[in-house]
Amino acid sequence: MEPWALGLIAVLVLMFLGLPIAFAMGLVGVVGVALMLGNITPALHMIGQITFDTVLSYDLSVVPLFVLMGNFVTRAGMSDQLYAAAYAWLGRFRGGLAMSTIAACAGFSSVCGSSLATAATMARVAMPPMRRYGYHPSLATGSIAAGGSLGILIPPSVVLVLYGLMTSTDIGKLFVAGVLPGLLGALGYMAAIAVLTWRRPELGPPGEAFSLPQALAATRGVAGIGALFVIVVGGIYGGLFTPTEAAGIGASGAFLFALARRRLTLAGLVEVLKDSVITTAMLFSILIGALLFANFINLAGLPTALGGWVENSGLPPLAVLALILVVYVALGAVLESMSMILLTVPIFFPLVAGMGFDLIWFGIIVVVITEISLITPPVGMNVFVLRAVLPTVPTGTVFKGIVPFLLADLVRLVLLVLVPGIVLALPAMMD
Repeated sequence: MEPWALGLIAVLVLMFLGLPIAFAMGLVGVVGVALMLGNITPALHMIGQITFDTVLSYDLSVVPLFVLMGNFVTRAGMSDQLYAAAYAWLGRFRGGLAMSTIAACAGFSSVCGSSLATAATMARVAMPPMRRYGYHPSLATGSIAAGGSLGILIPPSVVLVLYGLMTSTDIGKLFVAGVLPGLLGALGYMAAIAVLTWRRPELGPPGEAFSLPQALAATRGVAGIGALFVIVVGGIYGGLFTPTEAAGIGASGAFLFALARRRLTLAGLVEVLKDSVITTAMLFSILIGALLFANFINLAGLPTALGGWVENSGLPPLAVLALILVVYVALGAVLESMSMILLTVPIFFPLVAGMGFDLIWFGIIVVVITEISLITPPVGMNVFVLRAVLPTVPTGTVFKGIVPFLLADLVRLVLLVLVPGIVLALPAMMD
C-alpha cells in the first residue's frame, strides 16, 4: 500500500479513537516524514518551522480578529434585534417565523463567521416564538440548523480565511465570492419553507402582522450590524483595506457597538477575550496539524498520483469534480466540517488547479458542500448544537426537519457547479 494511503487511514483511525484532529494529522505527518526520509531530525525541525511561521504570520492575524468581532457582536445582543426585524417583515406569512429565522441567521452570519455560534444563538432567540405560534418542532429546529450553516459561507468566514491561506488564494476575493452563494442559500431555504407550508399549512402558521412604520422601526434597530458588514466587506471589495485591516476595523467597531449598547461589562470583556483566545488556539492547532500532514502527503506523492489517475482515466473535468464532491458528502457524514476541509483541501486543490478550475470558485464549492455536512446525519454538528440548547427536542425530529433544506442545498450546489459566474461575478469586478 502506498505511504499516503497508510497515512490517510492512520489519521481516520486516530480520529475515530478519539484523538483530536489537530494531533492526529500532526502526528501522522511528522511520523510519515520521518519514515520516508529515514531520519527524524528533519521532521522535528518541520514542527518548529511550521509552528513558528503559522503563529507569527501577518495574514493569519485575520483569524483572531474576526473571531473577536463575532464574540463582541454576540455579546452586544444583536441576534434578538435581527430576528425582530426579520419577523416584522416576514412573520405574517405562512412559515414566516421560520423564514425570519433564516433571514436573521444570514444577518448574524455576516458579522459572526461561525455556523455553530449562529445555530446556538438563534436557537435561543427563534425557538420560543415558533413554539408559541404552534410551529411543528421539525420545521422550527430544521430552519435553525439550516440557517446556522450559512455562518461559514457569508463573509467574514474563518473557513474561507483558512482555505485562502492553505491554497494561496486571495482572501478578499473569497469573501466577496461568498456573498451571492450565501444569499442564494438563504433564498433557497425560504423557498423550501414556503413550499412545505403551502402543502402542509399546519406546520408553520402565520404570525403577527406589522404595519409599515412598525417594520421600518424594527429595521432601524439593526442599522449598526448592517453598517459593520458594509464597512468590512465593502471596504475589501472597494480596495480600501486588506482583509487583515478589515478584521481589525470590524473588531474595533463591534467593540464600540457593544459598549454603546451597554452590554459589555469588565467581566464580559474578560469573557469575550478568553473565548476568543481559546477559539483561536484551537483553530491554529488544527491548521498547524493540517500543514504538517500536507507536507507528508506531498512528499508521499499523493497529488502526483491523483494527477496521473485523472490523466489515465480519460474522465472529463466535471466528472472528476463530481467524484470529489461525492467524497466530501461521504466524509461529511462522519467528520466535523473544519476537520474535513483541513484534511482534504491539501489533497484536492492541486488536482483541481491542474484541471484548470478556478480556485476561488472551488473554495466556495468546498464550503457549500461543507455546509451540507453540518446538517447531514449522523454527524451534523449543527444538529447536535441544537440538541444541547434544546434538550427536549429528539435528534430524529431535527434530522427530519432538515430534509427540505438539504434538498435546497443540493439544488444550489448543482447550480453553482454548472454556472460558475454566480460565484465569480463579484470577484471579477475587483480586478
